[in-house]
Order: sequence, then structure tokens, then C-alpha cells
Amino acid sequence: MNVFWHRRDLRPADNRGLARAAAADERVVPLFVLDPTVLDHASPVRVATLLAALADLRSQYRERGSDLLVVRGEASAAVPEVASEYDAKRVVWNEDYSGLARERDRAIRAALEDADIAAESLHDAIHHEPGSITPNQGDHYSVFSYFWKKWRDRDKREPAAEPDADDLAAVSGDPIPTLSDLGFDEPEATPPTVTTAAARERVADFCSGPIYDYAERRDFPAESGTSRLSPQLKWGTIGPRELYAATERAADRAESDDDRESVREFQRQLAWREFYAHVLAFNPETVTEDFSGYENEIEWRDDPDALAAWQAGETGCPIVDAGMRQLRSEGWMHNRVRMLVASFLTKDLLLDWRAGYDWFRRTLADHDTANDVGGWQWAASTGTDAQPYFRVFNPMKQAREYDPDAEYVREYVPELADASPAEIHGWHELSDAEREQVAPDYPAPIVDHATRREQAIAMFERARGEES
Repeated sequence: MNVFWHRRDLRPADNRGLARAAAADERVVPLFVLDPTVLDHASPVRVATLLAALADLRSQYRERGSDLLVVRGEASAAVPEVASEYDAKRVVWNEDYSGLARERDRAIRAALEDADIAAESLHDAIHHEPGSITPNQGDHYSVFSYFWKKWRDRDKREPAAEPDADDLAAVSGDPIPTLSDLGFDEPEATPPTVTTAAARERVADFCSGPIYDYAERRDFPAESGTSRLSPQLKWGTIGPRELYAATERAADRAESDDDRESVREFQRQLAWREFYAHVLAFNPETVTEDFSGYENEIEWRDDPDALAAWQAGETGCPIVDAGMRQLRSEGWMHNRVRMLVASFLTKDLLLDWRAGYDWFRRTLADHDTANDVGGWQWAASTGTDAQPYFRVFNPMKQAREYDPDAEYVREYVPELADASPAEIHGWHELSDAEREQVAPDYPAPIVDHATRREQAIAMFERARGEES
């Protein structure tokens, strides 16, 4: 027997580690471990999404005459125990790139070595593993445009072979624990459907039409211009090679250069995902520390009331509040709006990006350490390829440009349902009496953007040692 240990790759298809385990002259025991060390960093919406994805993965194995073993316990003990129970010669898994994952893997390798069981890991979640795309000096790129040029031109692997019934062991697992079994409450958000079938359906729908408008329409949150595949990629219900192959077929079907360029723009976003994975692999400390240091400490404000208003979507900035409420209700937020709410927290409220990252970690169903750390540090002007500190998103201007009819705002901020686009986008300019008449239950802005923009620039100049 061989054990294949699933982690963030909850699919049988296009799974390099599973294919490697199945290629040996041994049957494969599929395993997932609910590790309390990992669950300590989890949240209700993510665990609910995970459990549903595990149930779907189990059904796929049962269709093949096998099962998914779901066990609870420290992985360093649980994985060798399962391997010993089934007299496995080898345990195979796919790499993850966070510091926590690497510490866990070192402990498991040591435990398997003590038990005289071979261990093997593969790179599966990204096309090009960390260290394979490098500058002339250094171990990774810190500027995305250079990384993208090499990523774009590198050959991509074909999707990995899917195991059949003869490759799998006839095992039977215990019931999958519930949220309450694991000590989690029901999530406030409705978890997305994260299954292989749902992922493939979304890929097919996206690549049949919207991908050709992606470059032009992806920044408009009221439209269905994005793939919404981030939860599927987070949990690995579809493989990166299968997805990339679908985009290449879409490019082959393109009827114009603009269509092909739009497909390329979507592929560019896939490359961003891998760029941040490379950065995290070489800089695990950036989960809590700024990537780009300043001469002096950044003087982030300590304002619990402002943070609470931001979390609740009660800042009086309509586009920001719409995004934060979408997050609370769906466990997901449109990417353009993610940038706006992050800029608002760090540049308008002058609050530490780590507070925003922590909230995303708790509320996003698609929370990915590398992507979220990279995105938050970009917005805060502390990361790789960071937004320059003196460029501060104007949320009202952004709303006028990307939600001109205020459809997105009205969907998630019902207090403004009867307000006109001009009133919504000009909310900060209305008098108290006008706001009371238009939407009495919606708050006035808690900060003045123009004032805070100047304060943010001055704060960063002090951090840079440019102002006393």
C-alpha cells in the first residue's frame, strides 16, 4: 500500500501527488487529516467549505470502490499511524508553501523516518515551483512584471492522470466530523459550493464567453466578469494544469486578437497567484512582518471603533461598506473591491494591514495565506511590487468608475436602495440633512478622504525618514 495525504488538493483528477502514488505497483489509501494545529488558524466559513469539499471528494472515491479516510489529530502522529495500520511503504503528498505547512512537513518526515516509511512530496498547486523562476541575483523576483514574462513563456505540464478503481485500496472511513464536532459555530456567510463538479462547470461557463471580456470587464463588481474560481483553487477542487489547459483551448477558439489578449490577462492573474506563492516560500515571516522595511516604524493608528466600523460595513463609504457586507454574507469579495477596502483600511483609517489580513483570514472562504499577505502588503505599500505610498485609492472616484449605476452598492447596502447613483457616489458631499432625507439609516462618513490621504502620505514620509 501507499498512502496519499490530501491537503489543499481535494480532487482525484490532475493531482500530481496522487498520480505518483498510484503509478507505483501499490494500491493507494486516500487520507485527510483534521489537524488541530491547522484548525487553530481556521474559521467557521472555511471549515464549513472544507467539510463540504471533503464530502464531495469522499463520494468520488466511493464511486471508484474506495473511500477517503478522514482522521483527527496532529498530522505528525496521525499520518504515520494510518500508514502503519495499512502496512504502507510510502506516504506521498503535495507541497504547501507557508511556514506552518513547512514546519508540519518537517515533523512528519521525521516521524515517518522513525517508522521506516518512505516520504515523498511533489509540487502540484502551482505550475513552477519556488526557485524555478529566479532573477540573475537572488532566489525570487520581488517585481511581478519580470516574473510574469518568464512564467508566461515557460512550458506548462499536462494535467496529471486520474487514478481508476484498480489503483485504489478498498478501505472504509468513519463519518466526517461536523462543524460542532470540531468546535466551530455555523458561519455567518453562506459557504460557496466547492466541489470538482462545480469547479468544472464554472470553468466551462467562464471559458465559453466571459473570459473574452475579462480584460475589459473584470473590474466591475456588479457584473459577472470574473471567474469566481478562487475558492476552488484555494481548496484544490480543480487542478492548475486542468484550468490552464481550458484557458489555452479558449485562446485557440478566440475570434480576435482582443479576445486572445483577454485570455492572456486571465492567465496573468493566475501568474500573480504563483508569484505570491514564491514570495511566501522564501519569506514566511511576511505573514506578520513587512516585506519592505522603512527607516522608521509606520505610525499605524490604534482605533478599535474604526476597525469595527470597517468590519461591519458601517464606514459611510458606500463602495467599501458594500464590499465588507458582501464578505460577511458570501465569504467572498470582488477583487477590485478587495483592493479598495484594503486601501481604505490602511490609507484612510490608517490602521495596520495586519488587522485587515486577520479579518480576511477569518471571513474569506478562499483565504490563501500567500495571496492575502501579498495583497494586503501591496495595498499597505509594505510589500513586494507594492503600490507606491503616495498613490492612495480614492474610493468615491473608484466607485463612479467601476460601479457607475451603483448596482453593486445597492445590492449589498439596502439602506441606499432608493438613493440615486449621484447621491450614493456623492454621499460624502451631502449635508447631514440631505443624508437624513436620502437614507436615514446609513451612517455619515467616519473619515474625510482628502484629509486622511494627506495624513497617510505624511505618515509614510516619516517612516521613510523624509519628514521630521
